[in-house]
Amino acid sequence: MRILLVGGGGREHAIGEALVRGGAELYVVSKHRNPGLARFAKGYGLAKETDVGKVLSYAEKFGVDMAFIGPETPLEKGIVDVFEKNGIPAVGPTEGAARLETDKAFARSLMEKYEIPGRKLFRVFDDVSEMRSWIDDFGRPVVVKPLGLTGGKGVKVVGYQLRDNGEAKTYAEELIRKDGKVLVEERTDGVEFTFQVFTDGKHVVPMPLAQDYPHAYEGDEGPITGGMGSYSCANGLLPFVTEDDYKKALETLKATVEAMRKEGTPYKGILYGQFMLSKSGPVIIEYNARFGDPEAMNVLPILRTSLLEIAEGIVDGRLKKAEFEDKATVVKYLAPRGYPVSPVKGVRVEVDEVAVKDGGARLYYASIDESMTLLGSRPIAVVGIADSIGDAENIAENAVRHVKGELFYRRDVGTKGSIEKRIRIMREFGKVFEPNAC
Repeated sequence: MRILLVGGGGREHAIGEALVRGGAELYVVSKHRNPGLARFAKGYGLAKETDVGKVLSYAEKFGVDMAFIGPETPLEKGIVDVFEKNGIPAVGPTEGAARLETDKAFARSLMEKYEIPGRKLFRVFDDVSEMRSWIDDFGRPVVVKPLGLTGGKGVKVVGYQLRDNGEAKTYAEELIRKDGKVLVEERTDGVEFTFQVFTDGKHVVPMPLAQDYPHAYEGDEGPITGGMGSYSCANGLLPFVTEDDYKKALETLKATVEAMRKEGTPYKGILYGQFMLSKSGPVIIEYNARFGDPEAMNVLPILRTSLLEIAEGIVDGRLKKAEFEDKATVVKYLAPRGYPVSPVKGVRVEVDEVAVKDGGARLYYASIDESMTLLGSRPIAVVGIADSIGDAENIAENAVRHVKGELFYRRDVGTKGSIEKRIRIMREFGKVFEPNAC
């Protein structure tokens, strides 16, 4: 089957690899030629992923049978709707269903309407004085969010990016002046984790949990980025997530899919719940309408079931199951010096792919071209896969040595110390649990 993959990042490199492994004949459209995807793609088109008309023209030129949408931005532009109107089924939610990610107010209102577990107190404001009065009356720390897509960089939390609710009011006012509206919600304390599922609009098939490292620098310091790495455990859980927490989080995602079906906008594709595990259980921080990046690289390399078979099940409404190897994984992203504030661009790097492979690691390319020149965002990820998290981290760490250039990375991703820190944080917040082995 001919599959068009839309997108050229590390997430898409992992998707493309899994599709080919599952028997697909792969074609790609992205804004730059991903050197990894270019090696096994039968055809490659260059276009902005949001230029839906041009992407469609490539799909028709290549004669594809199905499309798989990687990033969120073309989903917001209704690429799935356009493809389906032109007779090409696509893995990904329609524009209306993608509002779970692209419109945070819609997502919160849906959770409230259908009493979906894991919801938070929130308000949407278009009036500055009302916003200020509500925050004053609320009296507890808040989170301020733009309503639309921000690439993980627009959300500000009191106690982290904001010192107090006074700064929260100032930031919220800026967003109202700029965007017309702003979302303000209660702050939830705990530790975040990622729960990704496949869904055909009715059936929900879970993937192993993962945990992202969104801060740029070691020790969870610095600005929020697209993610500097992530890890997953061989048992599919995380050390601080109990079986009961897992079931509650899965129920939240199942209830969300059911609510979307009742709304008349069935959600089909990959649904990614970003959860905060609080003292009382998992709470939804936000939904994402696609695989996480880097979290796709935790789950897809250990996927036993054909991703092509899963994709067909999603578009046909016959999704059955997905089996994964019982392996731990650690993803370490390398980023350009100065990222994310002022990253270097146009500088070449050297990669010894043979040494990386011989060391047992996987290599995924992202914001880098075929001449190995940096394009400004995270260019390369290495993935360690092993029976234990410690061995997986060692494999990934050793692989980094074979990438040379003006790059940096977080050495603490997936380490024993960073994981123990997260366990300690949960206990400090009053969560009583026995850590899972990882």
